Amino acid sequence: MTLDQKVRSVETLFDQLELETRQFQEKSKLGCVSGCGKCCTFPNIDASPLEFLPWAFQLFLSGKAEEALDTLSSSAEQTCFLLTPVSILSKGHCGSYRHRGLICRLFGYAASKDKYGNLRLATCKVIKEEQADSYQKTTKAITEGLYVPVFTDYYMQLTQIDYQLGSKIMPINKALKMALEEVLQYYTYRPIPNMDKQIV
Repeated sequence: MTLDQKVRSVETLFDQLELETRQFQEKSKLGCVSGCGKCCTFPNIDASPLEFLPWAFQLFLSGKAEEALDTLSSSAEQTCFLLTPVSILSKGHCGSYRHRGLICRLFGYAASKDKYGNLRLATCKVIKEEQADSYQKTTKAITEGLYVPVFTDYYMQLTQIDYQLGSKIMPINKALKMALEEVLQYYTYRPIPNMDKQIV
């Protein structure tokens, strides 16, 4: 599979999740607080390089991949490189929302399985406290069969696209860096694809 085919496969997976997330949000009435970004400020977010391949590919096509790689390589910052802070109050937004990773798309609207195989909604303290009624109703509905995307299911689908890049879980900035390196190395001796794509 060529790199641009991998990118398209990851994007297709994201489109599927986007649809499922939207349906889950409509049924659960849960939603992120506008402009919050608090979950993005944690320094221990882990991700795989593959989920950021579309982001790295877009940067490459726009001629900004090497600059981003240099910045990531020289920074010791642990907070996500893509987070654009708005104020000291830890609020902000994703600098590349359209190309955010799988972990970013799942958190808040997906479930993990406990040791007994029961689904547990993985969401933030803000949602649990500020939308307590909807959160409690949704938790109960999940135990009664309400469909919710599941972390392990989506990560398994991701690894089917590229096992090596999809199964390496690491700090988010290392994953971003590795995604950039993968794209840049791939096109070192290959022609740049003729694709009309722009970074958003």
